[in-house]
Amino acid sequence: MKSHSLIAVIGMFAALSVALSGCSSTKAPEQSAATDASGVKVTGKSNSLFGFLKPYRIDIQQGNFVSREMVAQVRPGLTRDQVRFVLGTPLLNDMFHSNRWDYDFRLAKGNGEIMSSRVSVFFKDGLVEHVDGGEDLPTESEYLTLITNSKAGAKAAFTSSSDVKPAAPEAPSSSKE
Repeated sequence: MKSHSLIAVIGMFAALSVALSGCSSTKAPEQSAATDASGVKVTGKSNSLFGFLKPYRIDIQQGNFVSREMVAQVRPGLTRDQVRFVLGTPLLNDMFHSNRWDYDFRLAKGNGEIMSSRVSVFFKDGLVEHVDGGEDLPTESEYLTLITNSKAGAKAAFTSSSDVKPAAPEAPSSSKE
């Protein structure tokens, strides 16, 4: 009698362990893909349990998406309001660095791919002095391809920055009428 209950307890423990192992992630966070100071970082895909069981994971988007076209519109001499019009409200506005706006973005796809980027805008006397980041950002169409998975397993190919032109409309002028 005692051996039957021991076997039942061990069997339930094994079944519970197998069932709960699907809830855990098998990859370390941010385990691959070297980060460059201003570009997009895409890491690899997550593993599955036993090679075929894949728990459903949602896509999680955090921060401001900034495209290459948007960064092309930001140039030295623009006011803070013009930058806010083009790029949106900054995600990070540090009170200790009031002359710097940071636009961080992170997209963690359900399949384990992680895309992240960072653009920083620096101001001097209320006008844009320079922009850090944005050299390797995707265009808006590449981003839409990436988030919609238009082809199963296909990744958007990033184009060179030489063929990116500022999109219309332009930011409002700084002159007051």
